[in-house]
Amino acid sequence: MGKSYHTIAFYPERCDGCGDCVKACSRAKSGTQDPVHSRIQVARDPGGASFGLALCRQCGEPQCVMNCPAGALKKDEETGIVRLDDTNCVGCHLCTLACGYGGITYNSETGQLMKCDMCGGDPVCVKSCRAGALELKTGADLYNAWGDYEDLFVPGISACLGCNSELLIRHTLRRVGPNTVVATPPGCIAGVGAVGYNGLTATKTPVFHPLLTNTASMLAGARRYYNRIGRDVTMLAFAGDGGAADVGFQSLSGAAERGEQMIFICVDNEGYMNTGVQRSSTTPFGAWTSTTPVGTVLRGKTRDAKPLPVIMMMHNCEYVATASTAFMQDYYEKLEKAIIAAKRGMAYIHVFSPCPTGWRFLPSQLIEVGRKAVESNMVPLWEYDHRESRLRFTHPVQNPLPVTQYLRLIGKYRHLSQEQIDRIQKVAEAGIRMLRHFSDEKDERSAAV
Repeated sequence: MGKSYHTIAFYPERCDGCGDCVKACSRAKSGTQDPVHSRIQVARDPGGASFGLALCRQCGEPQCVMNCPAGALKKDEETGIVRLDDTNCVGCHLCTLACGYGGITYNSETGQLMKCDMCGGDPVCVKSCRAGALELKTGADLYNAWGDYEDLFVPGISACLGCNSELLIRHTLRRVGPNTVVATPPGCIAGVGAVGYNGLTATKTPVFHPLLTNTASMLAGARRYYNRIGRDVTMLAFAGDGGAADVGFQSLSGAAERGEQMIFICVDNEGYMNTGVQRSSTTPFGAWTSTTPVGTVLRGKTRDAKPLPVIMMMHNCEYVATASTAFMQDYYEKLEKAIIAAKRGMAYIHVFSPCPTGWRFLPSQLIEVGRKAVESNMVPLWEYDHRESRLRFTHPVQNPLPVTQYLRLIGKYRHLSQEQIDRIQKVAEAGIRMLRHFSDEKDERSAAV
């Protein structure tokens, strides 16, 4: 399927124009802080409200390479870096005209062209950026490792526009593999075609449609049968919050207590979206749903969400984790651990799943909503390994965004009063404090004292 490469991502909304990245690049390449030697430049827009970045994007089809008459530029197929060979350069500067990103420039002091070479894979500009405006994206490693696995989820399902269920199922099945039995209880995932219609299914693995109440117990029975006949077959559930936190909790809790061997994935869209956007026990405080309407008296849900991942951790599952499709590398790593843990007992992954239809936001904002939920600590990402008896934050947020930056993206929260927003902020902060009691952070703070 080809090869993917590491890239440097730029987030202009985080950039404060400090110029530390420019100084760091200059020091690394010339031993001075003179910006003329820097391969990266920061530019303020004419209005002064934001900043832009001039940096080589290591393009897949680099125009600089295509327009170089001397063959001085070449894309390295192993690393993806567009490399400049000064010995072949004739100084025509056509590459600088061809690049639309200002990524290759002329150094007036040395009389040579210069461009980013990714510092051997550890770019100093990224390490120097205190604001987090620059990030080294290494998701390419996952693509390269997983790209050749068989796709076990066919195209053409009937999901709502912007739904991330297909993304989740497709990538999960690709890694778990064909030696799998899939259970999809009533809900969005079964409804979009995992079980199928007219005698067809969307999965290339055995799949069945249990009741909301018995998903975990049916998978437990199937696994015990395969154990009896000597076959190691993975049991995998994709259940909504109704089939996990509410109606299906009895069988889920029982299977966890017994240590049944399975991977149980709760796809939490915070309500019964498939049947009319009714509230569930994982619906957050203040959220509008069709059963928690907004009017002169009621202002959305009056109770906080059930902390199901923490409850599952208290069941002594072999592995428990939270995840988001906005952070796929984090999810992939957790899925790998869940596959191993499911050989010993239950592995439970709770996936945050924003719903454009039920939550009232544009499908194009799906990933942004997911990111802001994590960056504001509304949805902290963590994992718990029973063998180590500790919780570990997998994407710790040192300076969380105010919850308002997350809430304002979503229509089901547009009615919130300041008092309600303040409560949601306090709940998010209290949730992090609670999780830290189970994490290494508590031990580190205690040691420091």
